[in-house]
Amino acid sequence: MTKTMPKFHELMNPLLEALTALGGSGAINEIYETVIEQQGISEDIATVPHNPGKSNQTEVAYRLAWARTYLKRYGFLENSSRGVWSLTKLAKETKSVDPQTVVREVRQTDKTAVKCENLQSNGSGESIELADTDTPEVQDWKECLYHLLTKDITPDAFERLTQRLLRESGFVQVEVTGRSGDGGIDGKGIARIHGFMSFHVIFQCKRYQGSVSARDIRDFRGAMVGRADKGLFITTGTFTPAAVKEATRDGAPPIDLVDGEQLAEKLKQFQLGLKTELIEKVTIDKDWFANI
Repeated sequence: MTKTMPKFHELMNPLLEALTALGGSGAINEIYETVIEQQGISEDIATVPHNPGKSNQTEVAYRLAWARTYLKRYGFLENSSRGVWSLTKLAKETKSVDPQTVVREVRQTDKTAVKCENLQSNGSGESIELADTDTPEVQDWKECLYHLLTKDITPDAFERLTQRLLRESGFVQVEVTGRSGDGGIDGKGIARIHGFMSFHVIFQCKRYQGSVSARDIRDFRGAMVGRADKGLFITTGTFTPAAVKEATRDGAPPIDLVDGEQLAEKLKQFQLGLKTELIEKVTIDKDWFANI
């Protein structure tokens, strides 16, 4: 059982091992959960927030993100536009890396990278580099959204936002109940799958600034039993490893989990309160003009 916070370079080989266990590729959440399980990272460590009050990301997830960045620059990982990370041919052949070598070579070949120090919550003083695709602007919008959802809007407004999001995602007959004493159930709807299949879903949406526990999942499941085919738990926070396991426990009604990171990406995808601006870049081809 790992009871101390691992540094980002110490997560490189565990990250490669997790992807191997996942068949060579995996989504960020799958990788995170597999690393936590395989490395025996305690729940106390796994739930430490990276930037309390400003971000819903855990410190382990933050350091795993840097491990992915370095391994990608080193040629061991690649990722798709859909957020799926996979092992390269080199990684499959080599299996493991020397973390110190990775850090040294990546920094030597990327002299223009922006450097920053881990926030004080890290307590390690280690120096890391910003990824090309992880600029401060990218982080700012998520932190701003997190603050808005957890502090600026009312619980009723958050329920209505969830209702709209589910409708945009293809749910029909979405209702917000939000009745006190209803076991934490905030609403219900019907998920339509390709126009042929449908599932009755009961959902709970909570503006958490911390991590949802396994007990929260069990309480929600107790309220939904016999009332729906599936459960959906949406939070602005995160889920503890135990909560993730509880949600998919064999023999129990399944509960799908949506954490703050996934919620932000979905709101961005459907442009619900968020707009993505594409900046036009014009370059001049001097050779073209020279050959006129």
